[in-house]
Amino acid sequence: MQKNLVIVESPAKAKTIEKFLGGDYKVLSSYGHIRDLKEKGLSVDVANNFKPDYVIASDKEALVKTLKKAAKESQMVWLASDEDREGEAIAWHLATVLELTKKDSKRIVFHEITKNAILHAIENPRDINLNLVDAQQARRVLDRIVGFELSPVLWKKIMPSLSAGRVQSVAVRLIVEREREINQFNAEVYFKVVAEFILSDGKTLLKAELNKRFPSETEAKAFLESLKDATFTIEDINTRPGKKSPTPPFTTSTLQQEAARKIGFSVAQTMSVAQKLYEAGFITYMRTDSLNLSTLALNAARKEIENDFGDNYVKIRQYHTKTKGAQEAHEAIRPTYIDRKAVKTSVPEQKLYELIWKRTVASQMADAELERTTVTIGISNRQNEKFIVNGEVIKFDGFLRVYMEDSDDENQDEQMEALLPPMKVKEILNLSEATAAEKLTQRPARYTEASLVHKLEELGIGRPSTYAPTISTIQHRGYVTKGNKEGESKLFITLTLKNKHIAKTTKTETVGADKGKLLPTDSGIIVNDFLTENFPQVLEYTFTANLEKEFDKIAIGEMCWTDTLHKFYDLFHPVVQTVSASKYELKVGEKILGTDPKTGKPVSVKIGRFGPFVQIGSAEDEAKPLFASLAKGQSIETISLEEALRLFQLPRKVGESEGKPIEAAVGRFGPYLKYDNMFISIPKGYDPYHITLEEAEKLITEKKEKEANKYIKLFPEDAGLQILNGRFGPYISYNRVNFRVPKGVVPTELSFEETMKIINAAPAKSSKTAKRKKK
Repeated sequence: MQKNLVIVESPAKAKTIEKFLGGDYKVLSSYGHIRDLKEKGLSVDVANNFKPDYVIASDKEALVKTLKKAAKESQMVWLASDEDREGEAIAWHLATVLELTKKDSKRIVFHEITKNAILHAIENPRDINLNLVDAQQARRVLDRIVGFELSPVLWKKIMPSLSAGRVQSVAVRLIVEREREINQFNAEVYFKVVAEFILSDGKTLLKAELNKRFPSETEAKAFLESLKDATFTIEDINTRPGKKSPTPPFTTSTLQQEAARKIGFSVAQTMSVAQKLYEAGFITYMRTDSLNLSTLALNAARKEIENDFGDNYVKIRQYHTKTKGAQEAHEAIRPTYIDRKAVKTSVPEQKLYELIWKRTVASQMADAELERTTVTIGISNRQNEKFIVNGEVIKFDGFLRVYMEDSDDENQDEQMEALLPPMKVKEILNLSEATAAEKLTQRPARYTEASLVHKLEELGIGRPSTYAPTISTIQHRGYVTKGNKEGESKLFITLTLKNKHIAKTTKTETVGADKGKLLPTDSGIIVNDFLTENFPQVLEYTFTANLEKEFDKIAIGEMCWTDTLHKFYDLFHPVVQTVSASKYELKVGEKILGTDPKTGKPVSVKIGRFGPFVQIGSAEDEAKPLFASLAKGQSIETISLEEALRLFQLPRKVGESEGKPIEAAVGRFGPYLKYDNMFISIPKGYDPYHITLEEAEKLITEKKEKEANKYIKLFPEDAGLQILNGRFGPYISYNRVNFRVPKGVVPTELSFEETMKIINAAPAKSSKTAKRKKK
């Protein structure tokens, strides 16, 4: 009989742990949850105190048989799932399904996968914490109730296949509200004045910014005029010491935010890579809202800093978690061994590990010591305005030697800080030049994945284990997309005073453009509006945050989980019934834009199964209504009557070329031309409504030339065999399956037999690849 069976969540984790334990231990993986609520139906007996109806997933049945057999053949079963609420629930489900008793099973937890941590856990086992299990059940059951009861209402009132979730709907609301703030924002023009002075030595330049901004070109020009005869004097030099302190070690949310800023990871990618690092034993548990570091880690950090930088760089700190109800783990995310500066794994893992290492070590380093200087320059004929220069000198770099945190703030004005030359009070300066540049006040920034996580955490919504799934879910459901937003061109004025002459120049800049931001879709906006109007309390930020606090209380045994569900259900269920029975004059999400001047029929915009569309007329009319899909970049929220009517002008006949018609149209991938069974994308700078025949023919010619250059060689022996030019160079295509041209081979010189030989010698393509090529 096997002495010990250890059950963990993932096979990668099992592999790492197996290396630390001797032959008396067998390590198996449960591959996450082995059972859950049924996929279909509510699967919760509301009348029976919200009793969940758990089932073993069909794809886990064989695994459960294996685990049962292994458990029966072992003297002791060690349940070693993760130490958060999900992990505790997994352990409880395993104990229940495998029919384990306290006598033949023990629960062990560890926040790092190292030999010492595993052995320490085995020496200090505990019982399954049923409070943590109840907190997980409360969240799971409550979220199932919300989804199960709300989704049919959305199907009935908006359209089929929609769904809603408790935390996800709040996240969508944040994004929709931010988009509306941006749409309603009126940017104000102002002129920022910057001057360049020459010091009394006649050669040193000093750049300074005026402490006032002007709202118009007239006022900015009048100010520059006044500088022509002004005298400039240094009125004050204020030097003061300053310091910068390091940021704490990573929690889940701060890791997600900083990985997005510094290495461009999505929230889901960060968690996936961190999971691999944890399971390989390189970092501590990655779902945590604790800032604590163990004494062992602090001592290791001290030793590392002393060895690399010296004693004066050490300042040991113990940070305290501000998040109320912090519950996911006992330590911040840190390297398991701080003397391991790098790991030899995949590039993403190396990058994330380096970030974690630097942040951990920097958190235990001395403050950076600075000297900040502010110079005030007076203007003889303008008593209320001053030019200001800010300088900063690092006297001791401290933690900056290792790490500096990035920021999400896009609206930070440029700080004019530099190393300043020697100066003295009452020194007279000569004006070299002054510029008044037109600027616009900045609109609110759209959310990135990282800044959304920060906002959710700030509001107390969600916990470390829920941020990544929430952001993935709202994108998967089509309520939010991560994409780019084209800006618009604007002419900006710059006035320059030099040698007592003011010159005016203009330049075009793009404003309002965004890249990689979270944007609400029409579906997301309509569902959000419907839910916030009809279920205001459920979508309220404080209500959602208070539920999280109740889950925290359940986790520490201060509240019964079914009490929370009763309280929520008694509030929520009656509203669902009322809303479901309500009738609306217009379909939810439908908007009347006005009247078609040609037919006098109403023009409306609404959402359908295949996306948003414009409709002229109604179903009650004798003639069938006209329909047109919204173009790329258009939204139900902002489309005007004029823009809606223009959609019916397409497809448009541009003209004929060689006796064949050319049509301009808009499809799901943007504007295009159709000519002789060819589809040609219309690039930026052209408009499907106004593109001329000459411009269309030019695009068609370019497409034909590109197609002609595509073929390097064709073979009369087999029409399915071709050598083609691709994005990455020449390649062989045989019956739509692609093969590389070997290095050193000249594609044009290949014979039919030589080409077939290359194909036959290539590794066999997988069935998935073959199917994909055939499509």
